Amino acid sequence: MILLSEIEPETSVIVKRIDGGSEVTEHLDELGIGEGTKLKVVATEAVHVHAGPIFLKTATGEAVMARGWADKVYVDREGETTPLLRLEAGDEGKISAIEGGKTFVEHLSLLGMEKGGKIEFLRHLPDDTLLLKVDGSEIKMGEGAASKLLVERAGKSIQATLLKEGETGKIIKILGGEALKEKFKFEEISITEGNEIALVGKEATAPSPRRGTYVQVQVEPERLVTIGRGLAEKIWVEGN
Repeated sequence: MILLSEIEPETSVIVKRIDGGSEVTEHLDELGIGEGTKLKVVATEAVHVHAGPIFLKTATGEAVMARGWADKVYVDREGETTPLLRLEAGDEGKISAIEGGKTFVEHLSLLGMEKGGKIEFLRHLPDDTLLLKVDGSEIKMGEGAASKLLVERAGKSIQATLLKEGETGKIIKILGGEALKEKFKFEEISITEGNEIALVGKEATAPSPRRGTYVQVQVEPERLVTIGRGLAEKIWVEGN
């Protein structure tokens, strides 16, 4: 057996094993891929540069999405299933699958993103650092992390990244759970639900583009699916 990520284009294979547990298996099943599925690798292609988060139009309004989260969302666009990050400004589609568990799906729902919902890729955002003020102290935070803070402003729930300079909101939800809170030491810097947070300003940072590859496969006649390399490395196949 060999990993799907190592298969050359124009090669037909059969899926023999999928690593990664039930979440990966269920996600691939949504894409029509499971053990025994016949695939033809159409192409492997480089990911264009995505240095920071992205700005989207969702069913409920606008949302900022960290690159790591966007890489787990798949969109049906013009008959092809493709990762959200493969879209460009102005592209529209319908969310066809979400690679993640129940909690992750619930987080995206709060941002107006659900399976079957329409989504529009508005633009890439600069990889800026936000200067925030909490409990009288100023802290710096990347837009990706700040996008996971939901705040109440003027009676509406928005992401902290959507605050304008000088605006204040009350933190009502931290998306990402305990792992995220521990990673960024939120409690140590007073990032807790109920506290007020203000956007002081933004600082431009040097871009750090991330590159990788996608694998495009034909699952059935005229049905193309594009998956990220990380997912392709969980699929073991044999020649058909």
